Amino acid sequence: MRLRSKVLPMHTGAPGWCRPEPPAFIFVSHFIGKGPQTPMKKTQALIGQQGASFTNAFTVTPLCCPSRSSLLSGRYPHNHLVRNNSLEGNCSSLAWQKTQEPQAFPVYLQKQGYQTFYAGKYLNQYGHPAAGGVQHVPVGWNYWNALVGNSRYYNYTLSANGQEERHGQRYQDDYLTDLIANRSLDFLEKLARPPFLMVLAPPAAHSPWTAAPRYATAYGTTKAPRGGSFNVPGKDKHWLVRQARSPMANTSIAFLDKAYRERWQTLLSVDDLVERVMGRLQDRDLLGSTYVFYTSDNGYHAGQFSLPIDKRQLYEFDIRVPLLVRGPGIKANQTRPEPILNIDLGPTFLDLAGFNVSQTAMDGQSFLPLLVTPAQSGEWRADFLVQYTGEGSLDRDPACPALGPGVAQCFPDCVCEDAFNNTYACVRALRPHGLQYCEFADSQTFVELYNLTADPLQLRNVARSVDPSLLEVLNQRLIKFLACAGPSCRI
Repeated sequence: MRLRSKVLPMHTGAPGWCRPEPPAFIFVSHFIGKGPQTPMKKTQALIGQQGASFTNAFTVTPLCCPSRSSLLSGRYPHNHLVRNNSLEGNCSSLAWQKTQEPQAFPVYLQKQGYQTFYAGKYLNQYGHPAAGGVQHVPVGWNYWNALVGNSRYYNYTLSANGQEERHGQRYQDDYLTDLIANRSLDFLEKLARPPFLMVLAPPAAHSPWTAAPRYATAYGTTKAPRGGSFNVPGKDKHWLVRQARSPMANTSIAFLDKAYRERWQTLLSVDDLVERVMGRLQDRDLLGSTYVFYTSDNGYHAGQFSLPIDKRQLYEFDIRVPLLVRGPGIKANQTRPEPILNIDLGPTFLDLAGFNVSQTAMDGQSFLPLLVTPAQSGEWRADFLVQYTGEGSLDRDPACPALGPGVAQCFPDCVCEDAFNNTYACVRALRPHGLQYCEFADSQTFVELYNLTADPLQLRNVARSVDPSLLEVLNQRLIKFLACAGPSCRI
């Protein structure tokens, strides 16, 4: 999970709302811990407590590159065609650059007169020689500081406006979270005029979980939460979940607890980044006209259903993300229950900037009315699509030869988190009932169905015990979603 921040001007035509001058947007995307020890206390105080916290925010696909592609394009994966984190899976490929980047939200904002700034991780295969290398700067960005490849904290390469910039392992100069903060502050200090868009995308809390030196011993006794579905067998679930050893071996538990602590340690620097950027906005008298969005590209699990760590699964712990928003016209200390998707962020930014979203190919919808007017739950979406395309290896994992080919992301004790046939599509419904219906693209056409009202932890797959007519209704809704594009995805 990563951080993205955006600073942009504001707009729009919500009834009874006085439109200010073009606003700024800051978008922060990664993981927020829960509970009294959350490492994101400053972020929650500066954004969530000063605005709206959405309790039902979701990604439409629980993996970095396709999720980020959805966020940038405002489209479901079946429309932007990014399937996974590989170049062959269309991640930052030439095809993506040609067909989707020109339709991403920063392009429209730049045309509206925004100064646009990006710093941090972009897409997992960005900078690959077969896709233009570091010289490729996506359209829509005036200032570009993008990480080449996947998440790193030290010893990485940036594309600085198309020029290769190598970094080593000196904390003061190279620690990526702090470098992103420093360049963001420089941009704000030199900004001649609003409006502007800032996207800040530090790698935290993604592996390799390298904390800043000052936080390397933080949370020394913290462990992953033990409640709910932790270390519970997924006996009625897809084969990939069923194959997990349950109860977990002590080595797996030690591994996931260590990862959990180290993730939190990396997030303390992200919390500092948020505080520093908000302080600079205040100093430059920009905070009152700036919208700040904080979210993540996917959820994460640590021991649920005996899966040590990762994402990629259809369950609530992997598809739910945090979403905090503050800005002009947004009342403080709001908690909003409406389901918001990562494909809704781009349309909302454009709506705030005064751009007609119907002129784009975006599948999402602006949730600006929910931010500035009283909520009417019946006026918002009742369901949405979640989809994922599994990845696997053609070779056997040498550490786990008994598993055979086709699996990937194998952790201690040969528990694998992904496979070619870990490919699924789901309807997630919130009204009139909390249901999740999923079909797998495998030889069994395996189905999972959860009544989230009665079973919020998704402990019991009820697909074989419900009236078959309900399965037929949900199947038909899923078929419509998988064929939708633009306006037809919003009905």
